[in-house]
Amino acid sequence: MNCLPTVCGMRVEVEDGRVTAVHGDPGNPESRGFLCIRGRAAGEIVDNPLRLLRPRLRDRRGDGPWRDTTWDDALDRIAAAIGSAPPHRTAVWPGHGVFVNTVGASLSWRFANLLGAQWWVPSIVCWGLGGLGVWLTGLPHVNTADDLAENADLVVLWGANLASQPTTAPRIVAARRRGARVIAIDVRRTEACDHADDHLLLRPGTDAALALAVAHVIFREGLEDRDFIERHTVGSEALARHVEGCTPEWAEAETGLAAARIRAFAREYAGSRRATILLGGSSMHKTANRWHAARAVSCLPALTGNLGRPGAGMGPRHGAGTQSTALARIVPPDIRSPETVIPSEMDTILDRLEAGDVQVLLLPGTNMLSSFSDTARVERALQRVGLIVCFDLFMSDTSRRFADVVLPGTSWLEETGLKLGPTHVHLMDRVLEPRGEARPAWQLYAGLAERLGLEGYFPWGSAEGLVDAVLDSDHTRHVTVEQLRADGPSAATAAAAYAYGSLRFPTPSGKVELYSERALAMGLPPLPVHETPDRPAGHPLAFVQGRTLTHFHGFYDHGQALPSLARADPEPILWIGPEDAAARDIEDGEPVRLHNERGAMEARARVTDRVPAGVVWMRDGWLGVNQLTSSERTVPDAAVAAFPAGGSARYDAFVEVERAVAARPGPVGSR
Repeated sequence: MNCLPTVCGMRVEVEDGRVTAVHGDPGNPESRGFLCIRGRAAGEIVDNPLRLLRPRLRDRRGDGPWRDTTWDDALDRIAAAIGSAPPHRTAVWPGHGVFVNTVGASLSWRFANLLGAQWWVPSIVCWGLGGLGVWLTGLPHVNTADDLAENADLVVLWGANLASQPTTAPRIVAARRRGARVIAIDVRRTEACDHADDHLLLRPGTDAALALAVAHVIFREGLEDRDFIERHTVGSEALARHVEGCTPEWAEAETGLAAARIRAFAREYAGSRRATILLGGSSMHKTANRWHAARAVSCLPALTGNLGRPGAGMGPRHGAGTQSTALARIVPPDIRSPETVIPSEMDTILDRLEAGDVQVLLLPGTNMLSSFSDTARVERALQRVGLIVCFDLFMSDTSRRFADVVLPGTSWLEETGLKLGPTHVHLMDRVLEPRGEARPAWQLYAGLAERLGLEGYFPWGSAEGLVDAVLDSDHTRHVTVEQLRADGPSAATAAAAYAYGSLRFPTPSGKVELYSERALAMGLPPLPVHETPDRPAGHPLAFVQGRTLTHFHGFYDHGQALPSLARADPEPILWIGPEDAAARDIEDGEPVRLHNERGAMEARARVTDRVPAGVVWMRDGWLGVNQLTSSERTVPDAAVAAFPAGGSARYDAFVEVERAVAARPGPVGSR
């Protein structure tokens, strides 16, 4: 999978060409033997009876019958469709499925740029909005989990669910053993709350309000690090004026947290000289928070001088490293004319698909139908595309309903690749022959490039040559496949234990920008803001999503293709509080229907006090979740051009929930 910042080493036992066991690798320097249920289920992929093993074609979508074909025939059909229109009318949207192998991103981008096609960033369905917020402030890089374990005195899990980065959990345990305090902030009582010294439950979409109130207390009570602010920030006076009205009492009305608790948290955070904030990577930004929460929260370390020192700053987060973690660039320049560019912005992508501006859509390792917000709109958009190609291990919602060509990809055990973790690079060596006619992604693109006359797409001669080219960077210390095979599969990178030791920040000013002229020039607020979520009439419950250890996005057909994951997580479960359940005559274990003005889906109720009144929660990735979510634009084109990963839609939703049937089955287990 692509579960960064978690990178788990595996020991795979193979006998007679078949996987017989999968274990965590105790010698892996990042995971140290840990392996979650998803990793242990990897042995069920290779010889799975549901796996795609041959290219398939069909002549009409929907009920059109599939027929097996050859790679040559499939590639000929795709290349002919690409060649029948200008290059910019082909689009490539790769997903986490091909990012399992870190080179997958560069391979798809390289092909798109050589052709002059659209290439959209997959992070728009994941961590992108949070990344935009911290990038505007100037804190996109993070400290390592080991720095947290060894040096932090206060750890704040702000929307960070340990199911998203389980290898960080033992580092937090180690920090607590040293005497560090742990505070969890979330919209439900997560497992992180169970392991924290204190937890704060907020209304969804109000994290920015809490952060602004914390800033208010810091300024009002003189708790700021004035020397650090004067030397290393821009805009402190403007921020101080901005938060004058953001009192804890104001924040109490927005967040539901008592003003006294907000003051206590602000004082504790400001009083620590080694405080680390782990910011949520994805789910907390798929609410009315959008990018505002990350922008507001990332100002707090600068106000208190908690940067550039061991144990101080921002902790591990998906989509972030301790510095610019660049591999060697194998992507050529973009040759598209500016007027032909479709930016990596979800609302614009859907507009252009609906307008028929994309003739060929390549979807390697992704399930657009379940990943994009506003499924009904996605359905309309995909119907307008002339040819849709899916490249994957299993059929998906998108391939079943909309693909014209389906191509079988190799699993990570059947190809040589690499994984770049927070502190190490790891060789993923091929140990099995590809099953059926499965091929790695580079062979897909190379075959198309040859047919389209794109010279030089794959000059390395082998997968090992490709990996060596990508590893030829200062960050990876120019390690080679040969060295990794000889000395062990993992090698330390040049990653520092903590970020910003130089106290130089990646902003136009070189300082932390509490007030951002860059944001203003893009049409964004120059100071962090909070916008009160609107609750539509008739849909009173905030619908929020999150991660569990049993899934990752829509991988493996929502996990249902792998028996162990299907047993552990067989159907959508909706967490609903006892008060809201009683008001709707819903009992634990009953089928329920969620609906709003966009659509509806069914799930099974779990009545639990782990979610507060007014909130319902479900793990993300299920088909149906995004029938309820908003595809409304969140940022202007200028921001997307500067930070393409930030082009996510709003994704927020308010719903009503009702019993789906009258039957009352047994409970699914309250928590």
